[in-house]
Amino acid sequence: MLPRSGDVLHVTRTASVQFANPIFFRVIRVHDWPTYHGWVWLDGYELDASGDAVERRSIFVQLDGLRQLYTNSARRNHLPAQRPMRNNSTALAQRVRVG
Repeated sequence: MLPRSGDVLHVTRTASVQFANPIFFRVIRVHDWPTYHGWVWLDGYELDASGDAVERRSIFVQLDGLRQLYTNSARRNHLPAQRPMRNNSTALAQRVRVG
């Protein structure tokens, strides 16, 4: 399966020998450059253990060696939690002592 922008991958030695020390990688784009069959160039960010981007990289990897951790579609379906709305008089009464 071809990765998509926003996907988070676990890239190990099975993807390319340069990844003897595995990395987590968030895809920015998949290049359509001509390569060997089953290989692809990816642009993205190397992530630290907490999921923060630490370095932008371009990597050349075998598709069969990539392990997909999170997909962009899973992130798109997530809705942020909504706060309950307060009316202005309640907020004002909490800030100003009335009576």
